Amino acid sequence: MKNLFRAAISGQIKHVANIQSLNRFLWSGQLIPYVMILFASLLFSACEKYSDKPQTNSEEQLASNKGIKTDADFLVNYSGLDPQTLRELQQVRAATAKYQNIENAFADNYDKDPVVILPNMGYHFLKLELVSPVFDLRKPAILVYNKKDNGNFELVAVEYAVPMSSLPPHVAPEGFTGNDDEWNENTLNTGWWTLHAWVWKNNPDGVFKPMNSSVIVQ
Repeated sequence: MKNLFRAAISGQIKHVANIQSLNRFLWSGQLIPYVMILFASLLFSACEKYSDKPQTNSEEQLASNKGIKTDADFLVNYSGLDPQTLRELQQVRAATAKYQNIENAFADNYDKDPVVILPNMGYHFLKLELVSPVFDLRKPAILVYNKKDNGNFELVAVEYAVPMSSLPPHVAPEGFTGNDDEWNENTLNTGWWTLHAWVWKNNPDGVFKPMNSSVIVQ
């Protein structure tokens, strides 16, 4: 396109006898069509280069912000875990699936008022009788919810609580198979060891991390 432009200009200039006629040519408007052609060519090339740039990971970010609806999604999100740990976490999902409707949690005697609301976690609803020295992955003492845009509660995680008094000092409970679970000692001065499992909302930092950067508490 640039060569075409130069050829066109060269052809026109051959007919210009002197500087005065050249000035008349430049200001006559005959250059305008060629300038427009060159400008359009450059603009098109720039657009092509822009479109060839790799896309951002906004789709990945959106995916991480969504709830984990299926076991297939769950397995993809936490594929790096020990297979037995994954199977145990799937058991947690099966045992707590009904609590996606928070009314079922209330019907099973989880408190109707959250015991605590924490940023990057959510609303914690406690069933005190499940705070036990015996770890039962199917019976989390705390259900963690966040509010959706419409104000309804969405189940995002479960949390286990084991009394510290039932264990030697600074010895974490035996939880899930493997070494991935991360127990927190004396959480909020409760005298409990606690463990989150983000089985209903992807946690980009790990399923057992206490905080989840994708949870924006409303």
